[in-house]
Amino acid sequence: MAPSLPRTHPDVRGFGRSAAAYERGRPDYPAAAVRHLGRVLHLGPGTIVVDLGSGTGKFTRALAPLGATRLAVEPMAGMRRVFATAVPGVPVVDGTAESIPLPDGFADAVVCAQSFHWFRPRRAMREIARVLRPGGGLAMLWNTRDETTAWSHRISRIVARYRWMSPRSRDARWQPAFSRPNPWFGPLHERRFRHVQRGTVATFVERTLSVSVIANLPPARQRAVADEVRAAIASDPANRGRRQLVLPYETAVYWAHRR
Repeated sequence: MAPSLPRTHPDVRGFGRSAAAYERGRPDYPAAAVRHLGRVLHLGPGTIVVDLGSGTGKFTRALAPLGATRLAVEPMAGMRRVFATAVPGVPVVDGTAESIPLPDGFADAVVCAQSFHWFRPRRAMREIARVLRPGGGLAMLWNTRDETTAWSHRISRIVARYRWMSPRSRDARWQPAFSRPNPWFGPLHERRFRHVQRGTVATFVERTLSVSVIANLPPARQRAVADEVRAAIASDPANRGRRQLVLPYETAVYWAHRR
């Protein structure tokens, strides 16, 4: 018998341990991107949207103004515990993109915010298509820091020492699955939105500690990374004397419809 594949990518385990830091340190999503998805995926009252790989519910909360019924799927128990407090009243169930615990044709849309690059793309596409109603939509979103900001670039260099993927290598993990013909989804569309994250030094330290490969480090090494991030922020003259920092982002939104 062939060995079974791991339920999730090994690096994903760090998210379960860093769920509280993830909730405090990760940015939200631009309202314009949410409104855009509402239009192209036809989401509103009377529709159902599944947030797949929901984490602590950052994007689940962002979907609330659309009025659709929301349900979340998240494999990490630590993330689900924080989700239950952060997004009361929205169900969150244990599951993965390759094995979604929902019936055929359940949802009008499936959204994946900061998560699709962790999936096995073709298997996930097939399973997502199963859960969607005919003509339903799949959306994928990523927040990416603006690397022209000096201290953001320094933080990226710190994280890169632990072999964290760049946006380019991240996209290389999933985009080829949509560039090849498939029986499940039509053409992939893309739009980008400007965004910013506002927070204190502690916010951006926790943002870094919530990166999966950093969250998997021993505590002493995590403390050293936190010190490096503080030094990177302090080294930028633009941050001197400021209690509230502003970090520019770009939010990439991709979507396709079930055939």
